[in-house]
Amino acid sequence: MTTSFRESAHHDVLIIGAGFAGMYAIHRLRDRMGLDVHVIERGDGVGGTWYWNRYPGARCDVESLFYSYSFDDTLQREWRWSERYPAQPEILAYADHVADRFDLRRSIQFSTSVTSAEFDELADTWTITTDTGSRITARYLVTAVGCLSSWQIPDLPGLDTFAGDVHHTGNWPHEGVDFTGKRVAVVGTGSSGIQSIPVIAAQAEHLTVFQRTAHYSMPARNRPLTDVEQQDTKAQYDTLRSLARISRAGLVTDAPIGTAQDTDPTIAHLELERRWWRGGTGIAGVFTDTVTSLEANEVVARFVRDKVRTLVDDPATAGLLEPRDYPIGTRRMVIDTDYYATYNRPNVELVSVRDDPIEKITPAGIVVAGIEREFDVIVFATGFDAMTGSLNRIAIRGTGGRTLSDEWAEGPKTYLGVAVSGFPNMFMVTGPGSPSVLSNMIVSIEQHVDWIADYIGHLDAEGIARTDVTPDARRAGSPTSTSWSRARCSPFRPRPGTWVRTSQASHASTCPTWAGSAPTGSTAPRSPGPATRGSCTAHEPRRRTMPRPWVPTRHRSPPDGPTRALHLVPPSARYADGHCRSDVGASADACTEDRTSRTTRHDGFESGVMS
Repeated sequence: MTTSFRESAHHDVLIIGAGFAGMYAIHRLRDRMGLDVHVIERGDGVGGTWYWNRYPGARCDVESLFYSYSFDDTLQREWRWSERYPAQPEILAYADHVADRFDLRRSIQFSTSVTSAEFDELADTWTITTDTGSRITARYLVTAVGCLSSWQIPDLPGLDTFAGDVHHTGNWPHEGVDFTGKRVAVVGTGSSGIQSIPVIAAQAEHLTVFQRTAHYSMPARNRPLTDVEQQDTKAQYDTLRSLARISRAGLVTDAPIGTAQDTDPTIAHLELERRWWRGGTGIAGVFTDTVTSLEANEVVARFVRDKVRTLVDDPATAGLLEPRDYPIGTRRMVIDTDYYATYNRPNVELVSVRDDPIEKITPAGIVVAGIEREFDVIVFATGFDAMTGSLNRIAIRGTGGRTLSDEWAEGPKTYLGVAVSGFPNMFMVTGPGSPSVLSNMIVSIEQHVDWIADYIGHLDAEGIARTDVTPDARRAGSPTSTSWSRARCSPFRPRPGTWVRTSQASHASTCPTWAGSAPTGSTAPRSPGPATRGSCTAHEPRRRTMPRPWVPTRHRSPPDGPTRALHLVPPSARYADGHCRSDVGASADACTEDRTSRTTRHDGFESGVMS
C-alpha cells in the first residue's frame, strides 16, 4: 500500500518503526489520546522482525496464544491461531490483520528510512530527516526500531569474490530460495540457524554447517491447536495475561518443583523428562535455583547434553553439539523441530570453527583449517547488531549536539531501556537495558508503550514542553553489568550491558559465585517490562510500575509570556497530580514551591507548573 505524505510536516509524535511496538504505539497515542502521530518504516509493510525474517523454518519461540496483543479484548478473542508455535507467515498475517482492524497504515510512511534526528533546543522539538530528503518535526520522538533488526554478515576476506548466492536469515528474499540440488553452507547455529538447518537439509543436495558455539535447544513439540484449548485459554485470558505481566519473562510457565539440592534425584529426573516431552523452554525453570546455583544449573544442563547424545548417532558430532560454554538459561533458549536428528542425515556435515575460524571466502567456497569446501549458496545465520545497531545507524543528536553513538561509545547507558540522559523528549521501546529479548516481547512492548503514552499524557496535561532523564536517575537505572551470556560466569566486569536479566544489586548479592560483587555505589534498577522478578532475586513476584526519573525542564510558553527554563535538581519526593507529596515517605521539606512557578521534586524529575 502506498500513501502520499507531505515532504515537510510537523507532528506531535514521530515513531521510527512499524513492527509490533510501532503499531501499538500508533493505536495508543493516536486512537486513545488523539495525538497527531507519524511513523517512518523502511519496509513496505508492517510486522517488523516478522516482515524481514522469512527464512525457512522461521517460527516464534513463544506460544501463539501469548505472542499476541492483550490491549483489545475483542482482538485477542477473535483471532484464531493454527499452531502452538506460530510460523512467520501466520505472525505476519496477524500483524496485517491488526493494521487493517485499527486502520494503522494511514499513519505510516513505508519504504522510507530515517537518516538523522536532531533535537532543537530552542523549539523543544525533534527534526527528523529521511533518505527521501524530507524533513519532519515532532514534539516527541519514539524509537520502535526493534532489538534484532540490524542484521550483520561477518567481514570475511574474499566474501565479495564468492561466485554463488549469499543470503542472511534476517534479510531473506520475499520470493524464497530454492535449495534443490544445491551445495549449501550455513554459518551460525543460533536461533535462526537452528530453525532453518532442518528445512534446508531436506532440500539441499548437501549441507555443511559451520558452528562456533553450541546452544541449548529444546524440542518445540509443535502441533495444531484445537478449538477446545483455544476456547479454554481465551476464557482465562484475564488471569493468564495478568500472571504473564508479573512473571520474570512475560510467560506463564510451570512452577518450579523446589531447589535441586532438596529435590529427590528420581523426582527431578521425572520432571525434567516431563518438561522435555512437553516441549518448549520450561525445562530451565524446573528448579527454583537453576540460575542461582551452578550445581543446580549443571543438573539441568547435563540432562540436555545427555539428550543430545541420544539424538545424534555420531559421537564426535554429538560432542560438538553439546552446549558447554555458558549455564543453561542465561541466554535465550532455542526451540526446534528435529534439529539434532538432522545431523544423522547422510547429506549433512558439521564443521567446528571454534578453534579454527573461517579463514576466507573464495570464489568457490569457504576455507577452514586450510581446507576449501565448495558451495553454491552461503547462508549467514550470524545474527544482528543487537539492541544498539539500528539506533546507532541513525545520526541521533541530543542537547549540545552530542550524538547517541558517542554517548554509547563505551556501551549503551539508558534509563531502564526507555530513555537516555541528554536526549530530551525521546523514548525507546524495549531499548538497551530493558528485559526485551529475554522476555516475551509483546508483553514488554505493551508495558513500555503504555508507560510512554501515560507519561506523554502527563507532560501535556501539565504543559511541559521538554523532559529529560537526570544523570543520577540514569545511572541508577542503567546497571553496570554484563549479561551472563557474555560473562560466562566470569568475575564481575564493570561495563554497561545491553539487556538486564535482573536488578544488578539482587544479581550481585544473590549470585556471588556467578557475578562477583557489585561495584561500589551500584544500585538496583527497576527495569520496565515483565521481569519484575529477576532470575536471581529472592523477592516474591510483584507488579512493578515504572518510576518517573524525568526532568521536565521547560514548559510550553503561554500566549502572553516567554518559555521558562527550570533547573535540574536531585529529586527526593514523589509527584502526584502536580502537587508536592510528603505522605509517601518523603520529608515535608523535600518539596519546594513558590507562587510564580511551583516546582515539585519527585522520583527523579522536577516539574514546574505555571501559575
